[in-house]
Amino acid sequence: MATTYDLILKNGTVWTVGGPVRTSVGVTAGRIAGIGVDGDAGETIDCTGLDVLPGVIDSQVHFREPGLEAKEDLESGSRAAVLGGVTAVFEMPNTKPNTDSTEAVNDKLARAKDRMWCDHAFYVGATTENAEQLAELEMLPGTAGVKIFMGSSTGNLLVAEDEHLARVLRSGKRRVAIHAEDEQRMISRQGERVEGDPASHPVWRDDESALLATRRILKIARETGRKIHILHITTPDELALIARNKDIATCEVTPQHLTLAGEEAYPRLGTYAQMNPPIRSGAHRDGLWHYLRQGVPDVLGSDHAPHTIEEKAKTYPASPSGMPGVQTLLPLMLNHVAEGRLTLQHLIELTSAGPQRVFGLRTKGRIALGYDADFTLVDLKARWTVEQSWLASRCGWSPFTDMALTGKPVGTIIRGNRVMWDGSLANAAVGAPIKFDSVPL
Repeated sequence: MATTYDLILKNGTVWTVGGPVRTSVGVTAGRIAGIGVDGDAGETIDCTGLDVLPGVIDSQVHFREPGLEAKEDLESGSRAAVLGGVTAVFEMPNTKPNTDSTEAVNDKLARAKDRMWCDHAFYVGATTENAEQLAELEMLPGTAGVKIFMGSSTGNLLVAEDEHLARVLRSGKRRVAIHAEDEQRMISRQGERVEGDPASHPVWRDDESALLATRRILKIARETGRKIHILHITTPDELALIARNKDIATCEVTPQHLTLAGEEAYPRLGTYAQMNPPIRSGAHRDGLWHYLRQGVPDVLGSDHAPHTIEEKAKTYPASPSGMPGVQTLLPLMLNHVAEGRLTLQHLIELTSAGPQRVFGLRTKGRIALGYDADFTLVDLKARWTVEQSWLASRCGWSPFTDMALTGKPVGTIIRGNRVMWDGSLANAAVGAPIKFDSVPL
């Protein structure tokens, strides 16, 4: 007797735990019910010519709600995510008010319900005031963990001194995400900023600002016995240091730091290339690729951080730092695959299996029996150009507009729901909170 499924994906190249196989996948009640199945289904999708990847997870986005909705909100940011093939996001706490309490987390979860297109979790921001409460806050359902800003960026979350960093790391047990730039060094170097010249941004927030903070937080992590995750690494020296401390530290790189070089980006893009930590030189970019091929970075995050065109038009350094990226994360990296810089298998490790391993995602990150039926379907041969009309972020711009790419997300399926197909969205948002191994149901 033939089995009946809710959904069957057939004739695609499916990237299973054992590697790519041309086969079919059956889905029942939002979970993967079989690989290599043959039966009836309520819906069948012919995936001929497509690669079926585990759902892409972007573990660093800033969707700006509440308080900064002119830049982005949970609906628009998550819409951009699924149009780019992203099935789940971790959203950051530097909103207004900050996400630094139970009430703030619950408010975001309530705002996300029936509005967010992708699955989601929210970080709690560490402060000097809530350090002793973080062990409780990080265990809230729908919480991705704790985020520390060691250096000032957008918003007013800041924990800069070693004494307070140690208090934060002693409170709780989940892996803590770190923005590692040294606040005191950056304050002392503010004179390096040149008015009207965003190319001075990486001179001000220099290599040593990043390396010093990374060295400090690794030392404190070892002293407190707490595992950490260092975000948006920009210097090869940091990756070499983290490689010697993998027992306590994982790390992230971003598509923009792997794609842009300051020598070209600042003259062409001006303040639109301004972000924290900065876009650095082509030599830095090449160094990141060297350590990526060595397997040091664990995940790829977009650090999607939109600001309005009006804000970005301000004269540097009055212009804010940050750029959108959740929608272009996968397209940029598929282009790097097409150009031979990394394999598709390695990309899957960085966007699906890596986040599952690093953050302890309960049922996501792989195409395997019993896991959530999250799939990102891509056409590796598609040649296309990033057009303004394709962008969904409320900020209305991207540093990658007009870039010609090879490889395109065609479909986004979340827990068996076809959320995006060929650039068109479903009728309703189905995003739900992500479940973590460390957080009780």
